[in-house]
Amino acid sequence: MTAPWQPRTLILQHEAATPPGLMATWLHEQSARVETLRIDEDQRPLDARDYDLIVSLGSEFAAFDDSVPFVPREARLFEQASESDVPILGLCFGGQMLARVLGAELYRSEQSEIGWLPVRTTDPDLVSAGPWFQWHFDTFTAPPGARVVAATDVGPQAFVAGRSMGLQFHPEVTPQIMEEWVRVYPHELEAEGVDPESLLDETRRRAAEARRVTWRLFDRFRDAVARRGR
Repeated sequence: MTAPWQPRTLILQHEAATPPGLMATWLHEQSARVETLRIDEDQRPLDARDYDLIVSLGSEFAAFDDSVPFVPREARLFEQASESDVPILGLCFGGQMLARVLGAELYRSEQSEIGWLPVRTTDPDLVSAGPWFQWHFDTFTAPPGARVVAATDVGPQAFVAGRSMGLQFHPEVTPQIMEEWVRVYPHELEAEGVDPESLLDETRRRAAEARRVTWRLFDRFRDAVARRGR
């Protein structure tokens, strides 16, 4: 049995509606020392070297939009983490931010992805075919030097770079988070022709299985990516 990791973890949260969900539950099981920072509100200085893991959650903003004050600040933190070999786990916006600092091109996609969708995976032991929950309008090119392990026709869905991993989907999502997203972002669903009640019903039906595959993903990230070489 793998011993608990107990990492000093910084979770970057970007809005009230995007909490860590299953990510926080899994970290609690790791006996992690977790600090959750609302980077959109808290301006305190950050040093990536103070942590063993940085987790970046989703956001309604684009990881390429430097007019949003926290975006360039987070990019600088990611650059410092990369230079200092501090593992990053990026979820949706966080995955896009990791791709950005690794040199990928980020842009508005011609096609959004919202819902429980399968991915094509080349490493199912690390990232299963899903379905995984998606809610995004932006995408990115494969980061130079990174290993893309999952993708859809829209773009990369998971990649590994050193001891870090970026995901385009939301493994952290729970029915409670979905209820909040449907309440806060109904205009996005309406614009894309997505029925909010169907989305909620499917999320509730999938909750137990989603938790199981998320635990497998996070465990494999810990053992095969973040702890590699340590």
